[in-house]
Amino acid sequence: MSQARAQITLTVQTRDDDEPLAATVGELVIAGWTGRNREAMEAHIVELEAIGIARPKTVPMFYRVAAGLLTTATEIQVSGPHSSGEAETVILNLGGRHYVAVGSDHTDRKAETVGVSLSKQMCAKPVGPAVWPFDEVAGHWDDLVLRSWIEDGNGRTLYQEGAVSAMRPPGELQALYGDLPEGAAMFGGTLAVHGDIRPAAAFEMELEDPVLGRRLRHRYEIVPLPVEG
Repeated sequence: MSQARAQITLTVQTRDDDEPLAATVGELVIAGWTGRNREAMEAHIVELEAIGIARPKTVPMFYRVAAGLLTTATEIQVSGPHSSGEAETVILNLGGRHYVAVGSDHTDRKAETVGVSLSKQMCAKPVGPAVWPFDEVAGHWDDLVLRSWIEDGNGRTLYQEGAVSAMRPPGELQALYGDLPEGAAMFGGTLAVHGDIRPAAAFEMELEDPVLGRRLRHRYEIVPLPVEG
């Protein structure tokens, strides 16, 4: 498969039924620094500065990465031990309809100290295979809750948790980007972590809809490859 696009098989979970959806994604955008709350966004900037990552030149930022990095796989391979995940909402425009998924902007933190665009291009971008029609959650978007867990030598630990209202809403991000074309996906930003940003053997993320009583969840394992120079 060419990195020019991702071919993924999704399940659309509606209020009434589940439907299969074969999707081709040809444009992948990572929206960063999307916080509505300046203090919360500053906390995330500070935690990244602590590991050597420069402040963004503007907020929000939109990073284009190879669409072929998008994957529903339950295992990804990375270069060395310096990458980590972060839970995000993902909006997909497929067949003229918008859907929401939960995903992870898995990023190489060592490369991030050199350049954010470089670091985001280096890792696969896992997304859960189940999605909801965006119009089913648009009216109560701010009630959705995002969480993630990491698995390491200390077991399974809650890593992130908070309402998606901490980030700018999808419509605002799409307008700032210049609309989201057919066959495109946009990651919507993340929350500050509990403790330090750190690698893990596995990463799990969840998007909860407490209004309709449902959840999107995905877990993937991280396999570090040797760095030979």
